[in-house]
Amino acid sequence: MLDLDGVVYIGAAAVDGAPEHLRRARTAGLHLAFVTNNASRPPQRVADHLVRLGVEVGPSDVVTSAQAAAHLLADRLPTGARVFTLGGDGLREALVEEGLEPVGSRDDEPAAVVTGYGPDVVWRDIMVGAVLIRDGLPWVASNTDMTIPTDYGIGPGHGVQVRMLREFSGVEPEVAGKPQRPLLDETVRRVGGDHPLMVGDRLDTDIEGAHNAGVDSLCVLTGVSGLADLAAADRQHRPTYLSRTLEGLFTAHPVPEDDGAQTVLGGWRATVVDGRLCVDGDGRSADDWWRAVVTAAWRYADETGEVADTGDLRPPE
Repeated sequence: MLDLDGVVYIGAAAVDGAPEHLRRARTAGLHLAFVTNNASRPPQRVADHLVRLGVEVGPSDVVTSAQAAAHLLADRLPTGARVFTLGGDGLREALVEEGLEPVGSRDDEPAAVVTGYGPDVVWRDIMVGAVLIRDGLPWVASNTDMTIPTDYGIGPGHGVQVRMLREFSGVEPEVAGKPQRPLLDETVRRVGGDHPLMVGDRLDTDIEGAHNAGVDSLCVLTGVSGLADLAAADRQHRPTYLSRTLEGLFTAHPVPEDDGAQTVLGGWRATVVDGRLCVDGDGRSADDWWRAVVTAAWRYADETGEVADTGDLRPPE
């Protein structure tokens, strides 16, 4: 299960080496599913984007938070039920796929409200949805991401709208996307496979989502998470595996040796001295450097309740 932005692509460009690593994974027999919290785009549009980047994928390999949200509602509502929809095409198509009818007026007597990111959502519709939620209709939100990448930089994500609706209505939504587990459950339901692995770059969505779903995770360092984030991670944000790139799908992940004073792996020695992370050694693997360092940081955090200072540490290339 692969997150997209920061793992497979960054903006309009593929992450360096990602298409080749994914092609190798398919050749090795791994079943790939592409998982996204973005509810605005239908799976076909996501697949088309990936194909243009050189990734072999079809729409059935893509699972969105819109699909997870629609499935949650379909489990609770009768077939044909009307759902007031605040979001984009991806959300509306997902509802239709589940046998529900997306509507945009309170005069349609909707049975529930679903919300997701949609760049063309207007204030009038937000007001109607807010009142419907306040008056008691069930509310499912596709995700609570506070930001979303745009062509003109980082913009406000659906989480901003969720916060506004929550504050007005006093109601907490049921959330479908990461870090809640419905999206990953939906992915396993649709795609199948044994021993699922969540691959992501964000600790607070991808890795926490894997933790909540009870599956292993691989954190890659091609996206937003860096050394300071990993060193500060609490248990629910700590990945099972760690690698700089998707090449980590094919390499061994040795466990560092930790004697309580230092953490050793592959020629690297990591310690925390007076609250500061220190590393020395002549190891050859940059991935082993990362594993030794974060293991030392996590041991220190678990023992002291404090976050180790990463200072001016610079990972090897």
